[in-house]
Amino acid sequence: MSLFTDLPLSLADADLRWLPDWLAPEVADQWLAELLAQTAWQQPQIVLRGRQHAVPRLLAWYGDVSYSYSGLQHQPLSWTPLLAQIRTQVEAAVGQPLNGLLLNYYRDGQDSMGWHSDDEPELGRNPLIASLSLGGERRFDLRRCGSGRIEHSLALTHGSLLVMAGATQHHWQHQVAKTRKACAPRLNLTFRRILPPT
Repeated sequence: MSLFTDLPLSLADADLRWLPDWLAPEVADQWLAELLAQTAWQQPQIVLRGRQHAVPRLLAWYGDVSYSYSGLQHQPLSWTPLLAQIRTQVEAAVGQPLNGLLLNYYRDGQDSMGWHSDDEPELGRNPLIASLSLGGERRFDLRRCGSGRIEHSLALTHGSLLVMAGATQHHWQHQVAKTRKACAPRLNLTFRRILPPT
């Protein structure tokens, strides 16, 4: 059985929507070129098993508030005109305001994102994560929390929008694994809403 499934993808305890042709190719091409050139990329260090390691990709945090995950505290960069335009279009697609954006730049197949759930307290009980992919295709894996087995995978394509909502982050983890396959650079824009402290 293939791990690749056409969406709408029906997963228990999850709300996943994938729009593979959300952007016209020429718009996706333009946004990719401009964002690669304009973004203030960083490669922070994280501590794993007592040793420092560079995060295996480049990233940047834009938004109205700071954001913490994996022991990293990100102070927001101001929205650029292009990012503000993209945010408006994503908000219209998902039907809710979004005040933060984590950009991940996967330069090649050795850049990756390990297994995790987007379940930080400041995202609220059932966070909505809207993930826009630009550039090279990469495989996006899903597994049940506590399981070691990949249950579903998607090939995230240029100009596609993946929305994770509802109870997804309570029950599922996701990753973008390293690959030896040749792949073009990929830019991933993950919009979210950070709630004020209670």
